[in-house]
Amino acid sequence: MNTILVTGGAGFIGSTFVLLTRQQGLARVVNLDLLTYAGNLMNLEALSGDPDHLFTVGDIGDRPLVQAMLERYRPRAVVNFAAESHVDRSIDGPEDFIQTNVVGTFHLLEECRRYWQALPAAQRERFRLLHVSTDEVYGSLAPDAPAFTENHPYAPNSPYSASKAASDHLVRAYHHTHGLPTITTNCSNNYGPRQFPEKLIPLLIVNGCKGAPLPIYGDGLNVRDWLYVEDHCQALHTVLDRGRVGEVYNIGGNCERSNLEIVRTVCRLLDQLDPAPARTPHEALITFVKDRPGHDRRYAIDAGKIQRELGWRPRETFATGLNQTIRWYLDNPCWLEAVQNGSYRDWIERHYGTNSAGPAATPTAPVRS
Repeated sequence: MNTILVTGGAGFIGSTFVLLTRQQGLARVVNLDLLTYAGNLMNLEALSGDPDHLFTVGDIGDRPLVQAMLERYRPRAVVNFAAESHVDRSIDGPEDFIQTNVVGTFHLLEECRRYWQALPAAQRERFRLLHVSTDEVYGSLAPDAPAFTENHPYAPNSPYSASKAASDHLVRAYHHTHGLPTITTNCSNNYGPRQFPEKLIPLLIVNGCKGAPLPIYGDGLNVRDWLYVEDHCQALHTVLDRGRVGEVYNIGGNCERSNLEIVRTVCRLLDQLDPAPARTPHEALITFVKDRPGHDRRYAIDAGKIQRELGWRPRETFATGLNQTIRWYLDNPCWLEAVQNGSYRDWIERHYGTNSAGPAATPTAPVRS
């Protein structure tokens, strides 16, 4: 029973969780991912040949597949990362977000409930379903408002955050109605290695290294709390091991920064780590563009509950985490090139026969938060 089923385990946060789990020898990992545009098996290359990492291409909405995997591998926990997770894409095409984040979560819950109810008593007591969500479900904060706590009312403002809010409510309902032992976490903006370059920090690194514009929505003063991805994944293991069933835990990095502060910090580090005299300083590349619809002004996480109850705190400061992140992208040009030109998707098609991968990111697109 020392097996964890991870859904969405080839994406940015999911793959980091899988790598950490295996590198620390915490459990065997059964990994289910549909390999859409942001799911990348190159993220998991370090586990090549690991007999305790078992990967399957598939959808959490494919109930016969999920049922078969649960019955075959008998996991002690399911950790659900599977989600469409990009605000801009949800504005352009919300249906995929509803299908994956709402309908897919419903199907996963149904199969987990069926599996859990059939377990022997001791294994039922130990089983957990950990649902990984976002601070965006809470909506937007005024500049001087207190940070989000677990009791903050939901007020999602984009199709993405609305779909995640719906999935959170389903998870809560399955615990209170059926007794399914669920825990939900709501995290702040993650950053770190292997993040698809449509998101703010990797996009800045990619464009900055190429001398391309660094476009910023609106006035650049939208504020987010930033969390290094490995700190997030350590927190998830802490919650999985010691969190109380039926509870919600906010996970944040105690690091509020405006988008403009982020861009300027990345520019300063690129000036040091990737100097290019012809286009230094990198700040000269900053360009302000029209704001996106419904752009939330501020998110901030109060992580006091997980600190008090479970003793978790982030290990990385923003300075150390960002330095590691930039160095990783500079040291891994093959990963970045494969993501940008789409060749990793051709590899997936040859090996897995899936047509699910979407278009590659455009490296000069407006900065996302």
